[in-house]
Amino acid sequence: MTSYTSRGARFLVLSALVAVVAACGLPRSGPNKREIFAGSVLKKGDAFVVTVNSRVTRATSVMPAYGFSDSFRNAALLGSDTIAPGDVLALQIFENVKDDPLMGNTGQRVSALTDVQVDGKGYIFIPYVGRVKAAGQSPEELRQIITSKLDTQTPDPQITVTRAAGNGQTVTIAGMAGAQGIYPIERPTRTLSSMIAQAGGSALEPAVAVVRVTRGGRTGKVWLQDLYENPALDIALRGGDQIVIERDQRAFTALGATGGQSLVPFESQTLSAIEAIAQVGGLSTSLADPTGVFVFRNEPAEIANSVLGRKDLRGDQRMVYVLDLTQPTGMFEARDFLIRDGDTLYVTEAPFTQWSKTLSAITGTAGAANSLAATAASAGGGGTAK
Repeated sequence: MTSYTSRGARFLVLSALVAVVAACGLPRSGPNKREIFAGSVLKKGDAFVVTVNSRVTRATSVMPAYGFSDSFRNAALLGSDTIAPGDVLALQIFENVKDDPLMGNTGQRVSALTDVQVDGKGYIFIPYVGRVKAAGQSPEELRQIITSKLDTQTPDPQITVTRAAGNGQTVTIAGMAGAQGIYPIERPTRTLSSMIAQAGGSALEPAVAVVRVTRGGRTGKVWLQDLYENPALDIALRGGDQIVIERDQRAFTALGATGGQSLVPFESQTLSAIEAIAQVGGLSTSLADPTGVFVFRNEPAEIANSVLGRKDLRGDQRMVYVLDLTQPTGMFEARDFLIRDGDTLYVTEAPFTQWSKTLSAITGTAGAANSLAATAASAGGGGTAK
């Protein structure tokens, strides 16, 4: 009878310890599944908790679509020899006279005019010719204009006009380019991809590189990888274009029982839930509950209505998407469900984890108490021996 009473007493004490430790609130990484579901709209909460399936995946598969407007796409290639304000020209004038040439000294039949810069209004000045509109002309057209004006002053003049790279038809390349700088638009570099190549390409992987082009107050973006793969996106450049190569700024937050908890940048244009889990080191084998993988997101009303089969929602809605990796199609759903910018990926702890923590806390407390009791007993015995 005494044995049973003793065992019962120990059981009551253990139960009391479990209750006390549990009531104290053991450390954990966040809410459990029960607490998350308790916040559902169905239970008077403020978030819609939705189990992910193929229909939900299709409704939420919305990714940023980068591209250029018609004003960019419809711009034709610049003529490689079109003169613009700021360009620098070089002229050579051959006169068909030996004595007293118009442009040079006696006996000098060839006169060279170098570094003739086209002014802001598009004009150049040539002795005995005056101001001539050069901008918008090709070197050949300008040659003909100058020839006609000199023909009345010197017999049968022969003229050559060449265009050097000036600061008229140039673009600026900045950001994560191989070599930042100001580059002239020339015959080989009249398109965006060829100009990027001229600047040494990108210091980033094409999958995470975004190219931003600003022209006259308008801005367009394109994925660098798409630019390489789709020639239709390769726009013609214009003088003054500002080209910036930058890293994709999208990121998601990983919390809970994962291999790492942090703000995680995207490593590709599209990122599935299973890839996001892998990117942070997978699920913690000692803590994670594979039935409790959650994605928290503020969803636009249009998508929220589609997911929930409603038409009455207005404004952004708090959505909690649930993935159960233990289901027969759970891995497929996680593979197809796309993570978006600003998402929070949260993995709950397995139920036994809290129980293990409770037992550890109890055994640790009991061990400490036994150690303290043994120390006290030892001290007491020493005093008696004295």
